[in-house]
Amino acid sequence: MSTWFSKLFSGQDAPDPRLNADQQRLLADWSRLPPPDLGRSHRQSRYVVVDVELGGLDTRTESLLAIGALAVTDGLIDFNDAFRATLATDGPPPTEAEAGSDRPSAAMAPADALIALLRFAGKAPLVVYHAVFVAKRLERALSEHLRLDLPQPWLDLAWVMSDLFREVSEMDGRLDPWLDHFAIESIRRHDALSDAYDTARLLQIAIAKAARKGFDTPASLLELEKARRHMHQDG
Repeated sequence: MSTWFSKLFSGQDAPDPRLNADQQRLLADWSRLPPPDLGRSHRQSRYVVVDVELGGLDTRTESLLAIGALAVTDGLIDFNDAFRATLATDGPPPTEAEAGSDRPSAAMAPADALIALLRFAGKAPLVVYHAVFVAKRLERALSEHLRLDLPQPWLDLAWVMSDLFREVSEMDGRLDPWLDHFAIESIRRHDALSDAYDTARLLQIAIAKAARKGFDTPASLLELEKARRHMHQDG
């Protein structure tokens, strides 16, 4: 039975013919990873916080320039468990200000960068601030370059923070007011990895507060986020 035929009847998508054999193998290895146990406590779980850099504000049309990710494992940020990729694009090269001397000089093909992100994240729940911006752009890139739909959930910390800290939830929804409120000094705003680090520190604050309120697992935090989002949309 051919690979394509076997994948079709196993419920998996056929491999993208644009991907080479190594890329397909790495993607298949990732797809076989077991899902996380979302019923474990925060202190026994691994979250992966993700952020991106775009060429502009329109997530539907702007190029994906860079991806940054950082793990929060057992409630702690592990600086050795971090990821950053600069993506090659068909557009003009980045300006000197965009390139920054501390960025990697070699840009990766989008498919390679996205596969590397998947391998870094595994099947851990993914955390973003404003899923409509970060998650939607990554989902579009994964669909475009890998023909892939992510199986794991996105946790939008914007909704979580506004529920857990209702006394300060009148903020306008941007990340900066939350950083100011908790006296979190950003290393370099609008850099993908630096912003992921800022969001990871907010996640630590969120899971500590959530646990005290009885939301002590990733599953319960996802339910809290879902309820808050639906309440706002239905309001």
